[in-house]
Amino acid sequence: MTGIGIVLALLAFGLLIISHEFGHFLLAKLNGVCVEEFSVGMGPRLFSWKGKETRYSLKAIPFGGSCMMLGEDEDCQDERAFGSKSVWARISILAAGAGFNFILAFILAMVVLGCMGIDKPILTDVMEGYPAQEAGIQAGDRIVKLNDEKIHVYRDVNLYLALHQGETLNVVYERDGKMHESVIKPKWNEESNSYMMGIVVDAAREKQGLLGTMKYSFYEVGYWMRYTMISLKMMISGEVGVKDISGPVGMVSSMSSMVKQSSRSGIFYIFINLANFCILLSANLGVLNLLPLPALDGGRLFFCLIELVRGKPVKQEYEAIVHGIGLVLLLGLSVLILFKDIWQLFL
Repeated sequence: MTGIGIVLALLAFGLLIISHEFGHFLLAKLNGVCVEEFSVGMGPRLFSWKGKETRYSLKAIPFGGSCMMLGEDEDCQDERAFGSKSVWARISILAAGAGFNFILAFILAMVVLGCMGIDKPILTDVMEGYPAQEAGIQAGDRIVKLNDEKIHVYRDVNLYLALHQGETLNVVYERDGKMHESVIKPKWNEESNSYMMGIVVDAAREKQGLLGTMKYSFYEVGYWMRYTMISLKMMISGEVGVKDISGPVGMVSSMSSMVKQSSRSGIFYIFINLANFCILLSANLGVLNLLPLPALDGGRLFFCLIELVRGKPVKQEYEAIVHGIGLVLLLGLSVLILFKDIWQLFL
Protein backbone atom coordinates (compact mmCIF):
# COMPACT_ATOMS: atom_id res chain seq x y z
CA MET A 1 0.00 0.00 0.00
CA THR A 2 1.38 3.41 -0.95
CA GLY A 3 1.30 6.37 1.43
CA ILE A 4 -0.87 8.55 -0.83
CA GLY A 5 -3.19 5.59 -1.46
CA ILE A 6 -3.66 5.02 2.26
CA VAL A 7 -4.34 8.72 2.88
CA LEU A 8 -6.92 8.92 0.06
CA ALA A 9 -8.53 5.68 1.23
CA LEU A 10 -8.79 6.94 4.81
CA LEU A 11 -10.29 10.23 3.62
CA ALA A 12 -12.84 8.36 1.51
CA PHE A 13 -13.67 6.00 4.36
CA GLY A 14 -13.98 8.98 6.71
CA LEU A 15 -16.44 10.61 4.30
CA LEU A 16 -18.73 7.57 4.57
CA ILE A 17 -18.62 7.64 8.39
CA ILE A 18 -19.15 11.41 8.58
CA SER A 19 -22.11 11.13 6.21
CA HIS A 20 -23.72 8.40 8.32
CA GLU A 21 -23.20 10.11 11.69
CA PHE A 22 -24.18 13.52 10.30
CA GLY A 23 -27.55 12.02 9.34
CA HIS A 24 -28.14 11.06 12.98
CA PHE A 25 -26.78 14.43 14.14
CA LEU A 26 -28.98 16.54 11.84
CA LEU A 27 -32.22 14.70 12.60
CA ALA A 28 -31.42 14.71 16.33
CA LYS A 29 -31.01 18.49 16.24
CA LEU A 30 -34.17 18.94 14.16
CA ASN A 31 -36.11 16.87 16.72
CA GLY A 32 -34.72 18.83 19.67
CA VAL A 33 -32.44 16.09 21.01
CA CYS A 34 -29.26 17.12 22.81
CA VAL A 35 -26.18 15.71 21.03
CA GLU A 36 -23.43 15.39 23.62
CA GLU A 37 -20.62 14.45 21.23
CA PHE A 38 -20.13 14.13 17.50
CA SER A 39 -16.91 12.28 16.71
CA VAL A 40 -14.99 10.94 13.74
CA GLY A 41 -12.84 7.91 14.56
CA MET A 42 -12.64 5.84 17.73
CA GLY A 43 -10.43 5.62 20.79
CA PRO A 44 -8.69 8.56 22.50
CA ARG A 45 -9.32 12.10 21.28
CA LEU A 46 -6.62 13.74 19.18
CA PHE A 47 -8.34 17.08 19.54
CA SER A 48 -11.83 18.45 20.08
CA TRP A 49 -13.77 21.62 20.60
CA LYS A 50 -16.97 22.38 22.48
CA GLY A 51 -19.88 24.06 20.77
CA LYS A 52 -22.98 25.39 22.46
CA GLU A 53 -23.91 21.92 23.74
CA THR A 54 -22.00 19.44 21.56
CA ARG A 55 -18.36 18.39 21.70
CA TYR A 56 -16.86 17.79 18.23
CA SER A 57 -13.97 15.29 18.30
CA LEU A 58 -11.39 13.72 16.04
CA LYS A 59 -10.17 10.43 17.51
CA ALA A 60 -7.01 8.40 17.06
CA ILE A 61 -8.31 5.28 15.30
CA PRO A 62 -9.45 6.37 11.80
CA PHE A 63 -12.37 3.92 11.59
CA GLY A 64 -15.91 4.47 12.82
CA GLY A 65 -17.49 7.47 14.48
CA SER A 66 -20.36 8.34 16.77
CA CYS A 67 -23.20 10.71 17.47
CA MET A 68 -23.77 10.42 21.23
CA MET A 69 -27.17 11.68 22.30
CA LEU A 70 -28.45 12.48 25.77
CA GLY A 71 -30.50 9.59 27.16
CA GLU A 72 -29.73 7.28 24.24
CA ASP A 73 -28.73 4.30 26.36
CA GLU A 74 -29.98 5.20 29.82
CA ASP A 75 -33.14 6.46 31.46
CA CYS A 76 -33.19 10.26 31.41
CA GLN A 77 -36.16 12.49 32.17
CA ASP A 78 -34.71 15.57 30.44
CA GLU A 79 -37.07 16.81 27.72
CA ARG A 80 -34.09 16.95 25.32
CA ALA A 81 -33.19 13.29 25.89
CA PHE A 82 -33.46 10.84 22.99
CA GLY A 83 -35.80 8.56 24.96
CA SER A 84 -38.15 11.48 25.76
CA LYS A 85 -39.02 12.04 22.12
CA SER A 86 -41.93 10.45 20.27
CA VAL A 87 -41.40 7.08 18.63
CA TRP A 88 -41.63 8.63 15.15
CA ALA A 89 -38.97 11.20 16.07
CA ARG A 90 -36.68 8.40 17.27
CA ILE A 91 -37.34 6.37 14.11
CA SER A 92 -36.38 9.36 11.94
CA ILE A 93 -33.14 9.88 13.90
CA LEU A 94 -32.16 6.21 13.75
CA ALA A 95 -32.99 5.82 10.06
CA ALA A 96 -31.21 9.05 9.06
CA GLY A 97 -27.74 7.48 9.23
CA ALA A 98 -28.50 4.92 6.53
CA GLY A 99 -30.56 7.51 4.66
CA PHE A 100 -27.59 9.85 4.41
CA ASN A 101 -25.40 6.97 3.19
CA PHE A 102 -27.88 6.40 0.36
CA ILE A 103 -27.92 10.15 -0.38
CA LEU A 104 -24.11 10.22 -0.51
CA ALA A 105 -24.11 7.17 -2.81
CA PHE A 106 -26.63 8.94 -5.10
CA ILE A 107 -24.55 12.14 -5.24
CA LEU A 108 -21.39 10.17 -6.04
CA ALA A 109 -23.29 8.19 -8.68
CA MET A 110 -24.40 11.48 -10.26
CA VAL A 111 -20.75 12.56 -10.47
CA VAL A 112 -19.46 9.24 -11.84
CA LEU A 113 -22.25 8.70 -14.37
CA GLY A 114 -22.20 12.36 -15.36
CA CYS A 115 -18.49 12.04 -16.19
CA MET A 116 -18.40 8.51 -17.58
CA GLY A 117 -21.91 7.74 -18.86
CA ILE A 118 -23.84 4.48 -18.49
CA ASP A 119 -23.41 0.94 -19.80
CA LYS A 120 -26.65 0.47 -21.75
CA PRO A 121 -27.72 -3.14 -22.29
CA ILE A 122 -27.59 -2.74 -26.10
CA LEU A 123 -25.88 -5.60 -27.92
CA THR A 124 -23.00 -4.91 -30.29
CA ASP A 125 -22.76 -8.53 -31.44
CA VAL A 126 -23.90 -12.09 -30.79
CA MET A 127 -21.57 -15.09 -30.67
CA GLU A 128 -21.85 -17.68 -33.40
CA GLY A 129 -23.17 -21.05 -32.25
CA TYR A 130 -24.61 -19.73 -28.99
CA PRO A 131 -28.30 -19.66 -27.88
CA ALA A 132 -28.80 -15.89 -28.41
CA GLN A 133 -27.96 -16.18 -32.12
CA GLU A 134 -30.08 -19.31 -32.49
CA ALA A 135 -33.03 -17.46 -30.87
CA GLY A 136 -32.79 -14.68 -33.46
CA ILE A 137 -31.35 -12.02 -31.16
CA GLN A 138 -29.21 -9.53 -33.11
CA ALA A 139 -26.70 -6.73 -32.65
CA GLY A 140 -28.53 -3.50 -31.79
CA ASP A 141 -31.17 -5.24 -29.66
CA ARG A 142 -31.70 -3.85 -26.18
CA ILE A 143 -32.21 -6.33 -23.33
CA VAL A 144 -35.28 -5.21 -21.34
CA LYS A 145 -35.96 -8.14 -19.02
CA LEU A 146 -34.52 -11.51 -18.02
CA ASN A 147 -37.33 -13.67 -16.61
CA ASP A 148 -38.96 -11.31 -14.06
CA GLU A 149 -35.86 -9.12 -13.58
CA LYS A 150 -35.97 -5.67 -15.22
CA ILE A 151 -32.71 -4.68 -16.91
CA HIS A 152 -31.57 -1.06 -16.75
CA VAL A 153 -27.82 -1.33 -17.39
CA TYR A 154 -25.65 -4.14 -18.73
CA ARG A 155 -24.29 -4.97 -15.27
CA ASP A 156 -27.84 -6.08 -14.39
CA VAL A 157 -27.46 -8.75 -17.09
CA ASN A 158 -24.09 -9.89 -15.74
CA LEU A 159 -25.35 -10.04 -12.15
CA TYR A 160 -28.47 -11.99 -13.08
CA LEU A 161 -26.56 -14.51 -15.19
CA ALA A 162 -23.95 -14.99 -12.45
CA LEU A 163 -26.68 -15.77 -9.89
CA HIS A 164 -28.77 -17.99 -12.17
CA GLN A 165 -26.12 -20.11 -13.86
CA GLY A 166 -27.56 -22.59 -16.34
CA GLU A 167 -31.19 -21.57 -15.81
CA THR A 168 -33.55 -21.21 -18.75
CA LEU A 169 -34.12 -17.52 -19.52
CA ASN A 170 -37.18 -15.77 -20.86
CA VAL A 171 -35.49 -12.83 -22.61
CA VAL A 172 -37.50 -9.71 -23.48
CA TYR A 173 -35.66 -7.37 -25.85
CA GLU A 174 -36.43 -4.26 -27.88
CA ARG A 175 -35.73 -3.88 -31.59
CA ASP A 176 -36.77 -0.85 -33.63
CA GLY A 177 -39.21 0.23 -30.93
CA LYS A 178 -40.97 -3.16 -30.78
CA MET A 179 -40.78 -5.74 -28.00
CA HIS A 180 -39.75 -9.32 -28.73
CA GLU A 181 -39.46 -12.38 -26.55
CA SER A 182 -37.32 -15.51 -26.72
CA VAL A 183 -36.66 -18.48 -24.46
CA ILE A 184 -32.94 -19.25 -24.11
CA LYS A 185 -31.01 -22.04 -22.44
CA PRO A 186 -27.45 -20.71 -21.78
CA LYS A 187 -24.57 -22.82 -23.08
CA TRP A 188 -21.56 -23.93 -21.02
CA ASN A 189 -18.30 -22.22 -21.99
CA GLU A 190 -15.10 -24.03 -20.96
CA GLU A 191 -12.88 -20.96 -21.32
CA SER A 192 -14.91 -18.74 -18.98
CA ASN A 193 -16.03 -21.71 -16.83
CA SER A 194 -19.62 -20.43 -16.89
CA TYR A 195 -22.91 -20.61 -18.78
CA MET A 196 -23.26 -17.98 -21.52
CA MET A 197 -26.09 -16.61 -23.66
CA GLY A 198 -23.57 -15.57 -26.30
CA ILE A 199 -24.19 -11.81 -26.30
CA VAL A 200 -21.56 -9.08 -26.65
CA VAL A 201 -21.75 -5.49 -25.41
CA ASP A 202 -19.20 -2.80 -26.22
CA ALA A 203 -17.38 -1.38 -23.18
CA ALA A 204 -18.13 2.18 -24.36
CA ARG A 205 -20.45 4.15 -22.06
CA GLU A 206 -23.06 6.66 -23.17
CA LYS A 207 -23.48 9.99 -21.38
CA GLN A 208 -26.97 11.17 -20.39
CA GLY A 209 -28.53 14.56 -19.79
CA LEU A 210 -29.25 15.78 -16.25
CA LEU A 211 -32.57 13.93 -15.89
CA GLY A 212 -31.14 10.78 -17.44
CA THR A 213 -28.14 10.90 -15.11
CA MET A 214 -30.44 11.32 -12.12
CA LYS A 215 -32.59 8.38 -13.22
CA TYR A 216 -29.64 6.07 -13.75
CA SER A 217 -28.05 7.22 -10.48
CA PHE A 218 -31.11 5.83 -8.68
CA TYR A 219 -30.61 2.58 -10.60
CA GLU A 220 -26.90 2.61 -9.65
CA VAL A 221 -27.60 2.93 -5.94
CA GLY A 222 -30.35 0.32 -6.23
CA TYR A 223 -27.95 -2.02 -8.02
CA TRP A 224 -25.40 -1.87 -5.17
CA MET A 225 -28.11 -2.20 -2.51
CA ARG A 226 -29.36 -5.31 -4.27
CA TYR A 227 -25.79 -6.59 -4.62
CA THR A 228 -25.32 -6.16 -0.85
CA MET A 229 -28.53 -8.03 -0.06
CA ILE A 230 -27.52 -10.87 -2.39
CA SER A 231 -24.11 -11.05 -0.70
CA LEU A 232 -25.78 -11.25 2.72
CA LYS A 233 -28.05 -14.02 1.48
CA MET A 234 -24.99 -15.93 0.21
CA MET A 235 -23.30 -15.42 3.58
CA ILE A 236 -26.31 -16.83 5.45
CA SER A 237 -26.52 -19.82 3.09
CA GLY A 238 -22.81 -20.54 3.55
CA GLU A 239 -21.78 -19.70 -0.04
CA VAL A 240 -19.64 -16.86 1.37
CA GLY A 241 -17.56 -17.26 4.55
CA VAL A 242 -15.76 -14.95 6.97
CA LYS A 243 -12.63 -15.26 4.82
CA ASP A 244 -14.50 -13.47 2.01
CA ILE A 245 -15.58 -10.54 4.22
CA SER A 246 -13.49 -7.39 4.57
CA GLY A 247 -13.47 -4.99 7.51
CA PRO A 248 -12.16 -1.40 7.56
CA VAL A 249 -8.50 -2.49 7.19
CA GLY A 250 -9.35 -4.71 4.22
CA MET A 251 -11.42 -1.97 2.58
CA VAL A 252 -8.68 0.64 3.03
CA SER A 253 -6.19 -1.87 1.58
CA SER A 254 -8.45 -2.47 -1.44
CA MET A 255 -8.94 1.29 -1.93
CA SER A 256 -5.20 1.89 -1.68
CA SER A 257 -4.47 -0.82 -4.27
CA MET A 258 -7.09 0.65 -6.58
CA VAL A 259 -5.55 4.13 -6.23
CA LYS A 260 -2.14 2.69 -7.12
CA GLN A 261 -3.50 0.97 -10.24
CA SER A 262 -5.53 4.02 -11.29
CA SER A 263 -2.50 6.33 -10.92
CA ARG A 264 -1.18 5.00 -14.24
CA SER A 265 -4.17 6.61 -15.96
CA GLY A 266 -4.01 9.95 -14.13
CA ILE A 267 -5.69 11.91 -11.32
CA PHE A 268 -9.09 11.93 -13.03
CA TYR A 269 -9.34 8.13 -13.04
CA ILE A 270 -8.11 7.94 -9.45
CA PHE A 271 -11.01 10.19 -8.48
CA ILE A 272 -13.59 8.32 -10.60
CA ASN A 273 -12.55 4.86 -9.40
CA LEU A 274 -12.41 5.98 -5.77
CA ALA A 275 -15.85 7.61 -6.08
CA ASN A 276 -17.21 4.46 -7.73
CA PHE A 277 -15.84 2.32 -4.88
CA CYS A 278 -17.42 4.69 -2.36
CA ILE A 279 -20.83 4.25 -4.02
CA LEU A 280 -20.62 0.54 -3.27
CA LEU A 281 -19.37 1.07 0.29
CA SER A 282 -21.90 3.79 1.12
CA ALA A 283 -24.84 1.71 -0.17
CA ASN A 284 -23.38 -1.29 1.65
CA LEU A 285 -23.08 0.64 4.93
CA GLY A 286 -26.65 1.91 4.60
CA VAL A 287 -28.11 -1.55 4.03
CA LEU A 288 -26.08 -3.19 6.81
CA ASN A 289 -27.12 -0.58 9.36
CA LEU A 290 -30.79 -1.18 8.62
CA LEU A 291 -30.56 -4.90 9.38
CA PRO A 292 -32.62 -5.72 12.52
CA LEU A 293 -29.56 -6.81 14.49
CA PRO A 294 -28.86 -5.77 18.09
CA ALA A 295 -26.50 -2.80 18.53
CA LEU A 296 -27.07 -1.64 14.93
CA ASP A 297 -29.48 1.14 13.94
CA GLY A 298 -31.76 -1.53 12.49
CA GLY A 299 -31.89 -3.29 15.87
CA ARG A 300 -32.95 -0.07 17.58
CA LEU A 301 -35.50 0.57 14.84
CA PHE A 302 -36.89 -2.92 15.47
CA PHE A 303 -37.60 -1.99 19.10
CA CYS A 304 -39.30 1.21 17.93
CA LEU A 305 -41.53 -0.87 15.64
CA ILE A 306 -42.38 -3.15 18.59
CA GLU A 307 -43.32 -0.01 20.52
CA LEU A 308 -45.63 1.10 17.70
CA VAL A 309 -47.38 -2.29 17.71
CA ARG A 310 -47.61 -2.60 21.52
CA GLY A 311 -48.45 1.03 22.12
CA LYS A 312 -45.72 1.26 24.76
CA PRO A 313 -41.91 0.85 24.74
CA VAL A 314 -39.99 -2.25 25.77
CA LYS A 315 -38.38 -1.69 29.18
CA GLN A 316 -35.11 0.13 28.62
CA GLU A 317 -33.10 -2.31 30.76
CA TYR A 318 -34.27 -5.24 28.59
CA GLU A 319 -33.42 -3.41 25.37
CA ALA A 320 -30.02 -2.45 26.82
CA ILE A 321 -29.25 -6.12 27.59
CA VAL A 322 -30.10 -7.18 24.01
CA HIS A 323 -27.97 -4.41 22.48
CA GLY A 324 -25.15 -5.17 24.94
CA ILE A 325 -25.05 -8.82 23.86
CA GLY A 326 -25.24 -7.77 20.22
CA LEU A 327 -22.39 -5.30 20.70
CA VAL A 328 -20.15 -7.98 22.24
CA LEU A 329 -20.85 -10.35 19.33
CA LEU A 330 -20.33 -7.55 16.81
CA LEU A 331 -17.01 -6.57 18.39
CA GLY A 332 -15.93 -10.23 18.40
CA LEU A 333 -16.70 -10.54 14.69
CA SER A 334 -14.94 -7.23 14.02
CA VAL A 335 -11.79 -8.41 15.82
CA LEU A 336 -11.85 -11.68 13.85
CA ILE A 337 -12.17 -9.82 10.55
CA LEU A 338 -9.49 -7.32 11.62
CA PHE A 339 -6.96 -10.10 12.27
CA LYS A 340 -7.91 -11.75 8.97
CA ASP A 341 -7.39 -8.48 7.06
CA ILE A 342 -4.03 -7.79 8.77
CA TRP A 343 -2.90 -11.38 8.11
CA GLN A 344 -3.72 -11.01 4.40
CA LEU A 345 -1.62 -7.84 4.17
CA PHE A 346 1.47 -9.95 4.84
CA LEU A 347 0.62 -12.80 2.47
